[in-house]
Amino acid sequence: MLIRAETLQAAITQMLRAAGTEDAAAHVVAADLLEANLQGHDSHGVQLAPRYVLNVLDGKLHPNAAAQVARRDGPILVVDGGMGFGQVVGRQAMDMAIAVARDAGTGLLALRNTHHLGRIGAYGERAVAAGMLSIHFVNAVSGPPVVAPFRGSEARFGTNPICIAIPPATPDARPLVLDFATSAIAIGKVRVAHAAGKALPENCLVDHGGRPTTDPAAMYGGGPRGALLPFGGHKGSGLALMCEILAGALTGGGTNQPATPKDRGIVNGMFTIILDPTRFGNIEAFRAETAAMVAHVKTSAPGGDQPVLVAGEQEQLTKAERLRKGIPVPDATWEELCDAAGRVGITRGDLAALAGI
Repeated sequence: MLIRAETLQAAITQMLRAAGTEDAAAHVVAADLLEANLQGHDSHGVQLAPRYVLNVLDGKLHPNAAAQVARRDGPILVVDGGMGFGQVVGRQAMDMAIAVARDAGTGLLALRNTHHLGRIGAYGERAVAAGMLSIHFVNAVSGPPVVAPFRGSEARFGTNPICIAIPPATPDARPLVLDFATSAIAIGKVRVAHAAGKALPENCLVDHGGRPTTDPAAMYGGGPRGALLPFGGHKGSGLALMCEILAGALTGGGTNQPATPKDRGIVNGMFTIILDPTRFGNIEAFRAETAAMVAHVKTSAPGGDQPVLVAGEQEQLTKAERLRKGIPVPDATWEELCDAAGRVGITRGDLAALAGI
């Protein structure tokens, strides 16, 4: 079904409130999930809301926790999220680090012990809105790992995203926001495909015997689990390992090695570098060079019938379309939303009314 973004956001907000989340936090989380859907990242959209609600009910997510500074040393900030909503404590931590970068020229943020951070591009967007550049490395110790290393068939990593964000070069330009999983496909996209009864692209997944497959049931069919593959072979695998070290070991939040406790909900770590570009020399020259390079990239002759795009453009195209047409919600996802809503006292009919369907 297609549901309008504003009404679907209202339904998710009410679900989170009913689970005990304060109004401001519920709005932030719901808005983040809907923005992911709008930009085409359904893996990080409303399909996560049922898991969030269940984690609150199980005591694995503390819905009203705030970010706490565990250590400050010059431009270095170590922040503990208290297993609060990642979308909330992550933004609080980013604002702290941006303030440090304004003062020192750079802010180095080690964020640990936080529930799912959501779409990492959101933190890059927050940095560029403040005129900063940012680089983010993320890991997850949410349970059994899901991504196999290069030449492996058993999972050892999470999907471990990396994000790099650069402010717009001109007043009418968009920021460059590069945000990608180090796996060939995000685990949430496998879940979305399974809910929609769709096959996955080739070279993304192996079954529990290490055999290539396009069937998302290899991860969500209820039997022995397979593993996602890293993108680009050794390149994605190497970057995934670096995310484990920087976001897990350096922050103190833990990596996907066996001694790290599992089954604690969705636990993320994030290491972020924030840079003030005005501290590196002539800011106008930086902007001009960035604009010239982007323009040069986009003059490349298309390899097919689609135009050349740079980081962030596809998301904006998808957002414009979905604002017009609505958010696609698979039937299986809607059933999960209704089930979770029922757990916090919202009937199926009330949820449908909130969502405008």
